[in-house]
Amino acid sequence: MSKISKIAEPASASSADISGQAMDRRVEKQMPIGRYVGYGVAALLALAFIWWLADTLLGGRSLSVKAQKITVSTVTVGTFEDFIPLRGRLVPRSTVYLDAIEGGRVDRVLVEDGAIVKAGELIAVLSNTSLQLEVLGREAAVTEQLNNMRTIELQLEQNRLSHKRNLIEIDYQIIRLNRAIERQRELASKNLVSKSTIDELEDELTYFRNRREITLESQQTDSRMQAQQLQQLRDAGEQLKTGLGFARKNMDDLSVRAPVDGRLSGFNIEVGQSIARGGRLGQIDDPDGYKLNVRIDEYYLGRVDLQQVAIADHGTGEIELRVAKLYPQVNNGQFEVDMALSNEPVGLRRGQTLQLRLTLGDNSDAVLIKNGSFYQETGGKWLFVVSADGTEAVKRSVRLGRRNTDFIEVLDGLEPGERVVTSPYTSYVGMDRLSID
Repeated sequence: MSKISKIAEPASASSADISGQAMDRRVEKQMPIGRYVGYGVAALLALAFIWWLADTLLGGRSLSVKAQKITVSTVTVGTFEDFIPLRGRLVPRSTVYLDAIEGGRVDRVLVEDGAIVKAGELIAVLSNTSLQLEVLGREAAVTEQLNNMRTIELQLEQNRLSHKRNLIEIDYQIIRLNRAIERQRELASKNLVSKSTIDELEDELTYFRNRREITLESQQTDSRMQAQQLQQLRDAGEQLKTGLGFARKNMDDLSVRAPVDGRLSGFNIEVGQSIARGGRLGQIDDPDGYKLNVRIDEYYLGRVDLQQVAIADHGTGEIELRVAKLYPQVNNGQFEVDMALSNEPVGLRRGQTLQLRLTLGDNSDAVLIKNGSFYQETGGKWLFVVSADGTEAVKRSVRLGRRNTDFIEVLDGLEPGERVVTSPYTSYVGMDRLSID
């Protein structure tokens, strides 16, 4: 039994050696290097995103721009000249328009466009058959009304004479009856006539007296009513005469005459042409005097006033002008002014344009920046200020004042020596920061 056990022990050891359990060990699995690289890139992207998010939240929207595509100007201190450059057009100092009061067909044209005319000079003749017939009709109506008035006046006179004859007859009868009654009473006192005869005479006398009162009342009533009727007819006649006068004047207006002295322009009508009522025939301009019509940006509407001085450049020298009339209506972002010339040099022509400088105020020392296109987008309320190292420009609120062609006055928000972007901001609206490459 012991021998058997001794033999069994080696057999057990040999089984362990054969299985290799004594030589096995745990080997750790290694991660590929590519995964490390991926994790690194993801971490960098996350950091970049966090940086961008923080920059966006803290620094606002940003845009990268090329340094060559922007204009940078330095804030300076200097003298601000308060003027604006303008361009004006020479127009006649006074103009009178020729309009057709009555329409018609052109029968004759007596002067040419551009001619010098005198007040009252006949320049064209029109014809209007309808107007001529209307005048004839009005003349007939006036004649008929006058005839009616004459007829009624005759009737009134006849009625007046008829009442007058009646009164004379009644007065005669009253006198006759009074005398007859007196005689009859003398005879009755001697018992030569009966009392009934006297009573009949007295009754007849009473009749004529009553008739006389009625006749007088009728005469007054008729006279009053007839006078009113006659006055109405006279008024109607005067109205017809007035209407006839207007119609005849309209006929006269078919003969177009120059209302004032001057140069005729825009007069391009032809014989046979039909002109509507109120149609523009042309105009008469002052041939010797001019004014300058100028259009100004509406930004300056509150700063331009009457009698302000301007200087225009002309080939023979400078012309001094003053604002003579201001038109406050704004059209297409501009308003108009008329400027009077203090002296009119030889060689001026209608329609000629002149360059001028309109002075708005006195010169003064101020903080200045270059005038640029940025103003159209910002309205002078903000701009981009370039950092000291020139790598970025940050949006800043400012307060700007007066402008001329070269400079803008800085009232608040900028210091001398700082640099600002003065080129157009069309692509930068809504941005808070510009990264300059």
